[in-house]
Amino acid sequence: MIVRRAGEADVATLAELRGVDGHKLSAYADWVAAHAETHLPFVAEVDGHVVGAAWLHVAQRVPSSESLDRWYGDIQSVKVREEYRNRGIGGALMAAILAEARVRGLLHVTVHSGRRAVDFYLRNGFRHHRQILLWEPTAS
Repeated sequence: MIVRRAGEADVATLAELRGVDGHKLSAYADWVAAHAETHLPFVAEVDGHVVGAAWLHVAQRVPSSESLDRWYGDIQSVKVREEYRNRGIGGALMAAILAEARVRGLLHVTVHSGRRAVDFYLRNGFRHHRQILLWEPTAS
């Protein structure tokens, strides 16, 4: 298995993993290119085929008196093809993303997880945090 940063040649596969229809591929590719500095895709390959992907969204917090440089990350859109699950691919993607977070000196990395994946993130060094709160608009 190889885990690497995804490049322009991977856009169609990234789109397919996200369920983006072919007629939206051009718009998806434009979005990926426009967000290349803030949304970093990583892919896992087995035998030359991409079998999983995960994204690190990098953003900056408002400066404080202690630091003007306050960057953080958020894990997004983690997907491993069903037939490749439970082989350590998700963990390898997390290791690559968290290594990138360390290199960039990010303050922290968050993830908004579905219920089924909570244990996966806990095994990969994440923990529940009581200060994270969520607001969602009410349906009208």
